[in-house]
Amino acid sequence: MKRQILWSLLAVLAVAIASCAQAPVEGESLGRQIQVEGGSYTDVSPSDLQSMLEDKDFVLVNVHIPVEGDLPETDVSFPFDEVEANLDLLPEDKDAKIVLYCRSDRMSRIAAETLIGLGFTNLWNLDGGFNAWRAAGLPFEGVE
Repeated sequence: MKRQILWSLLAVLAVAIASCAQAPVEGESLGRQIQVEGGSYTDVSPSDLQSMLEDKDFVLVNVHIPVEGDLPETDVSFPFDEVEANLDLLPEDKDAKIVLYCRSDRMSRIAAETLIGLGFTNLWNLDGGFNAWRAAGLPFEGVE
């Protein structure tokens, strides 16, 4: 009888531990770190970026060419392959938070790597680009 009670208690304890391990931790950072030569940037999902926009504390940059439209609250747009020529449009503080996006995230990943090479340290990328954003049913200001 005691063994049966002990096994029951252990089973309940195992279930409790497993459910706690899957619960999000308060203050847990969003996204997924992507390591590249010289540093890293953070990939965020459309829903993560939508949450970030509620308390916007970053510069939102569209690096897609040709211009096809913008996410709401986009601060600046320039071509992904002209990052260095447009540094004056970005914060002087290389630790300032910058979120990059393009259509699919190929160009924004290249821009992130370029900025890392230039010493920027707080870079974020919209994983899947504005295609993923639009697929999630989120607002997009397209070019007419």
